[in-house]
Parts: sequence; structure tokens; C-alpha cells
Amino acid sequence: MEKCKDWNRGKLTTLLFLFQVVFIVLFALFVYYDKSADGREAKNSLDSAKGGNDPNSNEVKDFYPMFQDVHVMIFIGFGFLMTFLKRYGFGSIGLNFLLAAFVIQWAILMNGFLNLEDGKILINIKSLIAADFGAAVVLITFGAVLGKASPVQLIIVAFLEIICSSVNEYICVHHLKVADVGGSMLIHAFGAYFGLALARVIYSRDIEDSTKEGSNYHSDLFSMIGTIFLWLYWPSFNAALATGDDQHRAVINTYLSLAACCVVTFAVSNAINKGGKLDMVHIQNSTLAGGVAIGTSADMMVEPWGAIIIGSVAGLLSVIGFTYITPFLYKRAKIHDTCGVNNLHGMPGILAGIAGAITAAIASTDKYGKSLYELFPARAPANGTELADIQSSLSGIEPGEGRSGVEQAGYQLLALVITLSFAMVGGTITGFILRIPFCNQPQSNNLFEDNPWWSLPDAEEGDVLVRMGDGSENSREMPLKEKI
Repeated sequence: MEKCKDWNRGKLTTLLFLFQVVFIVLFALFVYYDKSADGREAKNSLDSAKGGNDPNSNEVKDFYPMFQDVHVMIFIGFGFLMTFLKRYGFGSIGLNFLLAAFVIQWAILMNGFLNLEDGKILINIKSLIAADFGAAVVLITFGAVLGKASPVQLIIVAFLEIICSSVNEYICVHHLKVADVGGSMLIHAFGAYFGLALARVIYSRDIEDSTKEGSNYHSDLFSMIGTIFLWLYWPSFNAALATGDDQHRAVINTYLSLAACCVVTFAVSNAINKGGKLDMVHIQNSTLAGGVAIGTSADMMVEPWGAIIIGSVAGLLSVIGFTYITPFLYKRAKIHDTCGVNNLHGMPGILAGIAGAITAAIASTDKYGKSLYELFPARAPANGTELADIQSSLSGIEPGEGRSGVEQAGYQLLALVITLSFAMVGGTITGFILRIPFCNQPQSNNLFEDNPWWSLPDAEEGDVLVRMGDGSENSREMPLKEKI
């Protein structure tokens, strides 16, 4: 038994060191500071005689506050949101920490390889925000398999999923030229349906037979910490990469959508539950669905009342999902969704894609002026005097494809379909890879349990003894501190 445990520990150690060495080599070969972070650039000099300018004009001043908000969401918001499992608190917080730190390095590399400039990956503050977005994709998937995957499996998932999501994003943004400022399609829907496909493939009867899944009073309170952090900072998530009035709208629209979603979630939870009581699962998760649902159209002119409607529908949809759709998928399709990511990220992500397509279809210069072509670059004319007139006002506009609003809406919906397809196929393939014995698929008593992976506090009075092993004479009882 000890040899087996040493080998399992050795697998995770070997895998992490191997990847970290590879990351170091790839960073050394390809990654360079962008001009805005390069001390050799004349414009970054403090000496105006050398061509330098005001150091406070550096773009980090504009983007760092929202970057830090997103960073808090990734490491505190997502981490604490998943602590509701009463026996998996260390895994929820700790593995969230590990996965995010792993992914931000790999995501910088993958995004960079798909956008090389003279064979180099140039890194700046926007690269860090994009890397955090990549971490969000994987952490959403983590929620679908929470308590059912070993640390070795989760690292493999993170590595493979970032490849799939980066390629999908490149296709949708650079080739289809869709707008998705808050990543509701490319981050939330992708992560959710990758996770659901993965959960289906690694499903076993042990999950159904396990009695350890569930929360208690204190674990639900810890989870609410994550909810509140995510709810507060979600406007920054949706607005982080927008600029100017687009960013301002993204903050306003997300703020209103979240507020409406929260109110509707409480109302529907109270109405739908027996005895007219509120369900903490709904409050922890469905109150956030408005942030997802508004994400694609956050920087668009949906109008304040439109943002409130989108948030209200998202809250209703999410609570219904937790109450009826999650049990249906588990019973009929054997899709066990631990955190209910379909209800917080999946269906609201689809709703966001549809809302974004509708808003794109009716977008016009009457509403946006020439900034329409900043939001939808493919709608710019391919050439001619009209393009020249636009470029005289907005120097960053490049020749587009002359799309109409309806055509842009079609591309928005096509991106949603491609994203869902990429996610489900990628999740299914990854699931079969995880079934290889090397990956340490948790079985029986190891499900929804910290003990197999973490050193827990010594037994004290009131601790619960958990039987570990196969029931043979080599099995032993380990103390697990009960959270009551």
C-alpha cells in the first residue's frame, strides 16, 4: 500500500516538474516583453530628450485595476465557490490554486503561438488578463468533475483543454470575427460543455453509490464567500479587455444584469421549493448567471432595460436548471455535474450567445456611430471612400468584409455552434484519456474526499474516522475533521 501511495505521489510530482521545465524552456525561447513593458524602448525612458514620455501613460495604468479584479475572481471567487462539498474543502481551494497557476503559464504560451509576431510571443498586461480567462475555462470544467478526478487527471485536463479552447477562440475571433467581450461563449459555454462531456465519460456507479457528496452549514457559508466575490467583481471580468465607452457600457450592463438576476433568483427559489424556503444552491450559483448571460453583449447597446431583462431571464433559467434539468441529465444521461456548471455557465452562456446575435443584428451606425466598426470589425467596408472616411475618424480600423447586421448575427450564432462542438468533442476525447489507469481515477471511498490527496489535521475529539482501502487487513482508518 505504501509503495502504491509513493508511486501515486511520484506521478503528480513528475508530471508537474516535467510541465514546469517545458514551460521554462518555451518561455526562454519564445516569450519577450511587449514594447510597453520593455525597458529598452525609447518611449519608456523617463528622459524626454531620448524620446520618452509620461511614464503614467503606460497601458498597465489602464488595465491593471480590472486585471486584479479578475485575478481575485479566479483564485478566491472560483476557489471558495466550490468549497460547498463538506469533505473536499482542501481539494476545492487547493486544486483551484494549482490549476490556475498551471494554466496561466500554458495559456500565455498557447495564445502566443497562435498570434506570433516575427516568431516571438510578446507579453503585456492584456496577455495576463487573457491567461486568467484561460484559467476560468479550466476552472469551470473543474466544477463539473469536482471530487471525481485526481490531481493527475486535472493537470492532464488543463493541458488538453487549453489547447482546444485556444484554437476555438482563434477560429471564432480571428476568422469568424465575432464579438464576445465577456467570453460567455468562448469561456463559459466552452468550459461548461467540455466539463459535462468529460463528466459523462468518467462516470461510474461509484458516484451514484457514494454517500459523501453534499454540503453542511459551514461549507455552504464558505461557498457564499466565493459567490459574493464573483458577484462583486463580475463587471470587471466582462469589461476588462474593452476600452473607452465600450468598457463603460460593459460595467453598467453587467452591474444591472447581476442585480436583476439576484432578485429573480431569490423569487423563483422561494416559489419553486417545497415549503416556500430558499435553496442555498440557487443563491450560491444562480445569482451569478446574469453576469454570464450579459457577457457577449456587455459592451453593446442593449440599453439598461435590456440588461435587466437578460439578467432576469438568466436567473429564472438557472434556478429551473438546478431544480429540473440537472436531475434529469443525471438520471437519464448519467451526466453528473457536481457544481451545476450547466446552470451557471452552460445555459446562460448559450443565452448570452443568442442575445449577442440579436443585438448584433440590429446594430447600426445610428446607434453606435463609427464606433460600430470597433465592435464589429468585419462590418467595415473592404475598400472605397467609405472605408477611408471611417479610418479618418478611427485610425485603428482595418478593411473589413462589409457585413450587414444580419450577417454578423449569423456569424455570432455559428461561433456558438462551433464552440459547443469543440467543447463536447474535446471533453469526450479527454475523458477517454483520463480513463487510462495511470491517471489515478478515484474510486469508491476516494470520491468527494480530501483524505486520499491531502494531509489532514490530526484526529481530535469529535473527529470522524473514515475507512480507507479495500476492506482487507491492509486497510486502515484515517481521521477526517468533521465540519459541523
